[in-house]
Amino acid sequence: MLMKKERRPASTLKSLNELLSSMRFAIGLLTILAIASVIGTVLKQNDPYPNYAFEFGQYWFQVFASLGLYDVYHSAWFITILAFLMVSTALCIIRNAPGFIRDIRSYRTRASDNSLAAMKHSALISGHAEPAVLSAYLQARGFRLRQVERPDGSTLLAAKKGSLSRLGYFFAHTALIVICVGGLIDGNLPLKLGELAGRIVPETRDLPQSQIPAPSRLGQSNLSFRGDVTIAENRSADVIFINSGPGYLVQELPFIVTLRRFNVDYYSNGMPKLFSSDIEVTDKASGKTTRAQVRVNHPLIVDGVAIYQASFGDGGSPLRLRAWNLDAPQMAPAEISAVSKNSQPLRANGKDFRLEFGDLRVFNVQDMSNDDGSRETLNQRLQDARKVSRPHDLKNVGPSFTFKLRDSQGQAREYLTYMAPISQDGGNYLITGMRSEVSQPFEYLRLPLDDDLKLDTFMRLRAAMMNPALYDEIANRTAAKAMQDQAPTSPLRREFTASVKWILSRFAQNGFAGLQQFLDQRVPADKRAEVAQTYIKILQGAVIDVMDVANAHAGVKPLPADAAHYRFLLDSLVAIGGFNDYGSPVFLQLTGFDQVQASGLQMTRSPGKTLVYLGSLLLVVGILLMFYVQERRLWIAISPAGLRLAMSANRQGPDLERDFATHQQAIEELVRGEDGHRPTDQA
Repeated sequence: MLMKKERRPASTLKSLNELLSSMRFAIGLLTILAIASVIGTVLKQNDPYPNYAFEFGQYWFQVFASLGLYDVYHSAWFITILAFLMVSTALCIIRNAPGFIRDIRSYRTRASDNSLAAMKHSALISGHAEPAVLSAYLQARGFRLRQVERPDGSTLLAAKKGSLSRLGYFFAHTALIVICVGGLIDGNLPLKLGELAGRIVPETRDLPQSQIPAPSRLGQSNLSFRGDVTIAENRSADVIFINSGPGYLVQELPFIVTLRRFNVDYYSNGMPKLFSSDIEVTDKASGKTTRAQVRVNHPLIVDGVAIYQASFGDGGSPLRLRAWNLDAPQMAPAEISAVSKNSQPLRANGKDFRLEFGDLRVFNVQDMSNDDGSRETLNQRLQDARKVSRPHDLKNVGPSFTFKLRDSQGQAREYLTYMAPISQDGGNYLITGMRSEVSQPFEYLRLPLDDDLKLDTFMRLRAAMMNPALYDEIANRTAAKAMQDQAPTSPLRREFTASVKWILSRFAQNGFAGLQQFLDQRVPADKRAEVAQTYIKILQGAVIDVMDVANAHAGVKPLPADAAHYRFLLDSLVAIGGFNDYGSPVFLQLTGFDQVQASGLQMTRSPGKTLVYLGSLLLVVGILLMFYVQERRLWIAISPAGLRLAMSANRQGPDLERDFATHQQAIEELVRGEDGHRPTDQA
């Protein structure tokens, strides 16, 4: 019993060793790594977690996050598999190396006549040839050989060539180990261990870089890293940010990077053609400054850190805005100065808000095509990316800016507004969009522009539409046009005038939705269409008088009475109704800006990259040796009975058949003396 207990651990270790060093175990690991590599290639890696949650939904986001699919190559299970593959390959080499080395060094001089005769490629040649002649022939054809005198008086020539093909096995397996070591180094195993131990904790709060605590900061001695930083022109950075799960880590750099100038060229349609950054890199220790231009696929390498040009964007540009008060439209617009990517307070109509500005985008390339001729919604015109098979009409629609308006309760809506007029359906419009959640698409509103491509006429019309003090004058004008045959004091005309005032009031409060709500609540279902048509006709007629009254009070000449200007008025009705869902007390119009560009740089330290390249080279060499260098072994046993020729190879095939026939014929010629040598007398 005691002996069995002592043998069990040894037996277990032996079984574990056989499992780890077996081919099936290594193939299983390689298969998992291949699948993981496909996932890591198809699924964009190291994006912020909110991007994945938006793309996959909350359920699948959690599933993929638990599997570590958002950072496959640095996940714990991927690194563990690399470690096991390295151990498995190393054990395989250790187990098989002695036999391979013996086989490479051996000439197999103990082969007997029976074993030679039993080989598939074997022949008995009658006659006799001197060993020196046969040795010279074999050496001339690249064989190395050993000559052995047997106890029975016969001579054995054991020759071989192509033994280096066996080294292909070592090169290929060593390559896997070297690649795995490189992968473990660049996988930053110490960082993962630090996160598991709780010494390194990703920061999830949006804090200034200087306030990020020590557990979320990585020192300059960090083994490897890959992170990003955005630097505005004439600004500097000495850290990068590394996405880590739901948060981020701050990586200290051994130098300071200053962006002196950002360069970008565009195609005629506004798409970026090429971009680069003129940077200065100042070493913190020595103060040495390196100046260079970083372009896409042309990085700068400083102290083992590669600086790549990754992206570009807004660096905090001064903005000039015109604020139209939507809740008090009679007020003149106010001029506001702001800076993109910054925030500032806003007080409107006695309430406090905060403006959080996003990026200024000078170029906005949109697909303006509409191949089927039908009228699409504005959102489809500007954002539809689903119709990938149809022709595209790419067009730069000019600068835009985004901002969030946050109230005192912390609730916010996001807005996107274009600066330049956009021509659609024969009219010119200013485009603005709104959404209450980041996961939602923008809902767009078209604001019609006047003949001078300004908003003034539309805003003047809206102010008159929202002013009940003007309803009597407007309604009287509309009634006078519609009921010219009725006296001003007639009951029918007074009733029509009252209807016009009611429709204007209802529309001013809630737009077309307000009229529809009244129809649904007060009008029988079979009469709604007829009544709705009547309301629309009255409103479309009254809007002309609203515009005339507004212009008259402003001292502006009336609009020309033509189809184009009437279209402007109808578009204005749609825009006025749309403002009821806009959700902002002000409309911010971009009137000017001073662009400040920023460069997105990605910086990496990958000490394992060299090992991966070396391993890849070894793998190629190993494959070439294994598949394109064939080992040949040839024996010639010289005895009084004749010559026994035998041949073998590490791979059977037509080449072996051909080589054996060639050598057999050549040796027979040597025996017959046809190769220029005189044969000796046969015994």
